[in-house]
Amino acid sequence: MSWLVWLLVAVGLAIGEIFTPGLFFLGPVALAAGAGAIAAALGGGLAAIITFLICSVLSLGFLRPIARSHLHAPAISRTGTAALVGAKATVLRRVDADDGLVRIGGEEWTARPFLDGAVIESGTAVDVIEIKGATALVME
Repeated sequence: MSWLVWLLVAVGLAIGEIFTPGLFFLGPVALAAGAGAIAAALGGGLAAIITFLICSVLSLGFLRPIARSHLHAPAISRTGTAALVGAKATVLRRVDADDGLVRIGGEEWTARPFLDGAVIESGTAVDVIEIKGATALVME
């Protein structure tokens, strides 16, 4: 019956991973708890604990670095609007809280300042900090 406890722990950790995106810590530990559940079903308590500890170390040591490297993809491998983040742009029409237009590459985008209250005049070179919908959030 201890396998059921391990399984519930694994499910709880997996759910926790879903609600903490970007960290990728609970996921590998959830896998280890799943392995602990299998060990508990096959052999018992001490085997489950040892399996859990070994699998936790291995999964955190091997899976977490791989997953985190995929989260921080280099700019050249990004696609869509994610590829625009970090790009240089030129202000075509004054950018303020209500209006703005920038040229990113060969395309014109509506723009707003990334920092509240900032005003960026036409002709200024800016960096694209974020894309929200069809609007570029920019900063000098």
